[in-house]
Amino acid sequence: MASKKPRKKKAKTSRKASPRKTASKKTAPRKTGESAEVKICALPPSPERDLAPTMDPFRASLIRFMDKKWVNGTALSYYFFRKPAAWRGADNQEQAVRDAFQEWKDLGLGLVFNEVDAPEEAEIRIGFDHRDGSWSYVGRDAIDHASDPRKRTMNFGWDLTTPYGRDTALHEIGHALGFPHEHQNPNAGIVWDEAAVIANFSGPPNNWPEDQIRHNILRKIDPSLVEGSEWDPDSIMHYRFGPGLITLPAIYKTPSLIPAPGLSPIDIDRAVAFYPMINREPRLRPYESQRISILPGEQLNFAIEPERSRLCSMQTFGGMDTVMVLFEEVDGQPFYMDGDDDSGSDFNAKITVRLRRGRRYILRLRLYYAMQQGEGVLMLW
Repeated sequence: MASKKPRKKKAKTSRKASPRKTASKKTAPRKTGESAEVKICALPPSPERDLAPTMDPFRASLIRFMDKKWVNGTALSYYFFRKPAAWRGADNQEQAVRDAFQEWKDLGLGLVFNEVDAPEEAEIRIGFDHRDGSWSYVGRDAIDHASDPRKRTMNFGWDLTTPYGRDTALHEIGHALGFPHEHQNPNAGIVWDEAAVIANFSGPPNNWPEDQIRHNILRKIDPSLVEGSEWDPDSIMHYRFGPGLITLPAIYKTPSLIPAPGLSPIDIDRAVAFYPMINREPRLRPYESQRISILPGEQLNFAIEPERSRLCSMQTFGGMDTVMVLFEEVDGQPFYMDGDDDSGSDFNAKITVRLRRGRRYILRLRLYYAMQQGEGVLMLW
């Protein structure tokens, strides 16, 4: 298979990785019958990646499944707005968000989360405007479609110190990691009473217009975004639903569907599978080709330790879709330098930067799709 052509295209991402810790578990069973009359998350709409209609459907599904997720080993920085006053949260609200970030981190993900003091340093910029509900951009949409540092990428619209508020914080951070709404999983088999759903959510406490109801509830997400995963009604990414909204499965026709609190075992498995702990990286040396023999969704990580300062290029060769990101390690922490995402194109990923002698760099490469398994090569020169 002939190699794709090299081309520069930014793959924005960020910084560092953390050791794996013990996963948390759900502490209570899923409930039915109690009230689901609560405000719920409303995702901001964002355009899907434009892929050629003639593209192999399997290739397209892999690209869409991984498109919004971060390269593993990224450090996501978050910032709390203090101005305007309507966006500022009380100390206990900010702490509830920090605690939710910590709960995700304690799963042992290859991601870490850093609080920063300037919005331009953050991928996740958080407000607490109670007039605007709770919502978050999904994964890399925060940098692809909301890069203005003056704008929020996440908002919390109610008290986070209650049990439901704690789940809200975990839910919105789940979106920031790249996970969609679980009740829109096309494998769920949910049949809605559309008129009842529209009547319910167009009134208090949500007061949504019909297009927002269809986008956030009735719409089924692309099957490729869930990669065939089974429906998890206990997922932290699942809404609460009151009686009379769901026609099928029949078990949820009369009672409310109330997910159990906290992260479900399936939530944990999905997160750890996509963002596993990263071990020490092998070295990538100049003019030594590294064969890329991994499955879609898997990632390779290499250390680069230049023996002299010079302009260097890193490039993939072969019929593959990849995202490649370069970090510089400073005081043991990787900081983003450059990246390239060639998925869905006829080009190969390539990064050209000046590397300095005595410094250490980390190159991370995640595979979306390969036309033939094991056909790709990575080289530094």
